[in-house]
Amino acid sequence: MARYIFKRILIGIPILFFVVTAVFFAFRLIPGDAARIIAGDEAPQERVEQIRRDLGLDRPALVQYGAYLAKLSRGDLGVSFSSRRPVAVEIASRFWNTFSLALAAITLATIVGISMGVVSALFRGTIADHVVTLIALLGISIPVFWLGLLMMQLFSVELGWLPAAGYGTWRHFVMPTITLSVFSIAFITRMTRSSLLETIQQDYVRTARAKGVRERLVLLMHSLRNALLPVTIVVGLRFGYMVGGAVITEEVFAWPGLGRLLILSVAQRDIPLVQGLLLVFATSFVIVNLLVDILYAFLDPRIRHR
Repeated sequence: MARYIFKRILIGIPILFFVVTAVFFAFRLIPGDAARIIAGDEAPQERVEQIRRDLGLDRPALVQYGAYLAKLSRGDLGVSFSSRRPVAVEIASRFWNTFSLALAAITLATIVGISMGVVSALFRGTIADHVVTLIALLGISIPVFWLGLLMMQLFSVELGWLPAAGYGTWRHFVMPTITLSVFSIAFITRMTRSSLLETIQQDYVRTARAKGVRERLVLLMHSLRNALLPVTIVVGLRFGYMVGGAVITEEVFAWPGLGRLLILSVAQRDIPLVQGLLLVFATSFVIVNLLVDILYAFLDPRIRHR
């Protein structure tokens, strides 16, 4: 088991290195001048050149890349061009906002998605199955920003039940959580349904029924338990995506998280902050993948033996 975990960690290292390298060089191909944005449109060219020298932007890209890797090896993500604060401090101040939103969304998606998938599989071919399938199809098809604006119009403007934007109380969580979880609910529903239908047809399930085991035990102990193994991977991957992919949801609801900070930093050409944010997103996804692999190895003894 220890060798399995060690191998999974080694796989994540080159992924992070590739992300760091790709982001560093790709961002320098984007049109725009960070020094000009910091100095302002009315600043003289001498001032812009001075800022460029202070930030090290006048050096060759490879030299900047080497300096960035050296800092990164010491745990230094650099200093934000716009706020002049350490990037780590900027990210830490908003990380919990994004993490809590993603955790609430994946919890809701897991509970609702598995429940709907089980109902759809057990009542295959009935009206309940068709309704669940239609809901899952709509959940996958609806754009996130459109759903968020629609909920904002209904529950904030028309009914006045929930705040339209911001962060603070549990009422601020409701609409962003639902908006962020809709796609995952649909995805988990479809995955649970297909996995459970496949498991129900296995020989050991038919054998359990033939031995007279009660249907409830057949469902819970034999069918559902094994059907949820692939669903576990889906839930973990969706959570990793939510941590780094809540950009649209956070922007729609003015949620002070990492996604909204990423949009702001891109607009300001804040290179160190963008690099730090994308590195955090990639690291979060790699860590979640590692935890899911470890959990799956514990749930499925075949992986441990292999």
